[in-house]
Amino acid sequence: MWDYMRERAVASAKYMIETGCTVRACAAHFGVSKSTVHKDVSERLLLFEPDLWRKVHAVLKVNLSERHLRGGNATRLKYLNQAEKKPSQPSLNNK
Repeated sequence: MWDYMRERAVASAKYMIETGCTVRACAAHFGVSKSTVHKDVSERLLLFEPDLWRKVHAVLKVNLSERHLRGGNATRLKYLNQAEKKPSQPSLNNK
């Protein structure tokens, strides 16, 4: 494996462990794709840093278990923001 891949995988894993962030947030932080981060921390890291892999795997499990809650909250906020932006309807009785 190339050195830059190893360094990227270790840096991504350490960042995810420290912050508890999602794969998407980690990818945005490092400027790489979600697929790259996921492959780095779930496959490549296991080959050369098994202890670090176990720690990041725990973070991934937590994020997976909370995924449906994040999605529901995002949807709720979306519709709350739309309701706030919606202009009030003029009444038909006011001429």
